[in-house]
Amino acid sequence: MTTSASTALLTDHYELTMLQASLRSGEAHRRCVFETFTRRLPEGRRYAVLAGTGRLLDAIADFRFGDDELRFLRDQRIVDRETCDWLAGYRFTGDISGYAEGEAFFPGSPVLVVEGSFAEGVILETLILSILNHDSAIASAASRMTSAAGGRACIEMGSRRTHEEAAVACARAAYLAGFDRTSNLEAGRRWGVPTTGTSAHSFTLLFDSERAAFTAQLDSLGKGTTLLVDTYDVMGAVRMAVELAGPELGAVRLDSGDLLEQAREVRALLDSLGATRTKIVVTSDLDEYAIAALGAAPVDAYGVGTSLVTGSGHPTSSMVYKLVAREGASGELEPVAKKSKDKTSVGGRKWALRRRGPNGRAEAEIVGIGARPEDDGDDRALMVDLVRDGERVDTSTLADARARHAASRAELPITATQLQRGDICIPTIYQ
Repeated sequence: MTTSASTALLTDHYELTMLQASLRSGEAHRRCVFETFTRRLPEGRRYAVLAGTGRLLDAIADFRFGDDELRFLRDQRIVDRETCDWLAGYRFTGDISGYAEGEAFFPGSPVLVVEGSFAEGVILETLILSILNHDSAIASAASRMTSAAGGRACIEMGSRRTHEEAAVACARAAYLAGFDRTSNLEAGRRWGVPTTGTSAHSFTLLFDSERAAFTAQLDSLGKGTTLLVDTYDVMGAVRMAVELAGPELGAVRLDSGDLLEQAREVRALLDSLGATRTKIVVTSDLDEYAIAALGAAPVDAYGVGTSLVTGSGHPTSSMVYKLVAREGASGELEPVAKKSKDKTSVGGRKWALRRRGPNGRAEAEIVGIGARPEDDGDDRALMVDLVRDGERVDTSTLADARARHAASRAELPITATQLQRGDICIPTIYQ
């Protein structure tokens, strides 16, 4: 089986059947506006974080129907020949704007706006939602974790708990939201995320003794390495580690047991042995609540896996992609919206800004319908141009998104980072 670099078939069947029907009807080229937003945040969450925009723009650039993709569509009779002919020349030529990657967002926030013909916009729906829903869920969970860590280092180490490609995206999203390093080497190569790693219990168990294992690791990686000390007896392993490496030992890792009590005991022992600069890293099914509970412990870094790559119980952001405006008979855009009982949408092209108070803290998300909302003098515009006339204009990097997230979170009310259940930290107001 061969694979292609094209992202065109990372989509749902019905995107192309809608395309075919709209082409045949003559409505496919009507100018339209699609918006991506979420109607709700997970229960108890007070804000969310937009991630994946950079990945998405790369994926849209690769959204091309080459010979392999078109052959599949014809052979499986998914769409007719006329539609295949149209797809053969497909290239998005419209405009895309939205929140800059790393921004906090809320229900109703127009995080991505796609403007172009119906045909051009509709077939991007699944790709957009797939990337933004996943990456934003991971970044939102990661942001809660780094906030709970209170400045202590966080290490992403969830690759073995998710799909191999999802693992790379998770590492990227976690780094955006403040994680310091990842265990995933492909994330290091592809996105420049700093990587780290030393050894697992299997390494210790390979040797006839723990002393032999520690010696081998120190000889290979140097005294600044991190030794895993809970394979047998924790306190005995710590004594042995300092005996072998001296006070230059980089760190010890705890991966089981009562981490709070063990961290205190290990810190006291390290200090008594003169290893006052040796750090303590804790792992073992951590989430934001466990990290917060360890706030009083002498811990220097947290390694997080399963909880992070599953969005800490919320692996999607519940984003939707809706047609909110279409070209009318006059040539002007007219608002349209779904009006079903439990899934109401707000029609019309949106713009957004963040209203701030005298202290610089965010007070509300202001969303203008059909026109830009009025700035009261201290508001911050949230929408940026990403693609214009089919050409990418956004040049921001992952480092930019990481810095933007830190600034955006710092701008929110203090209640935003509280972990106990509560309301969304600022309201969304339509104008």
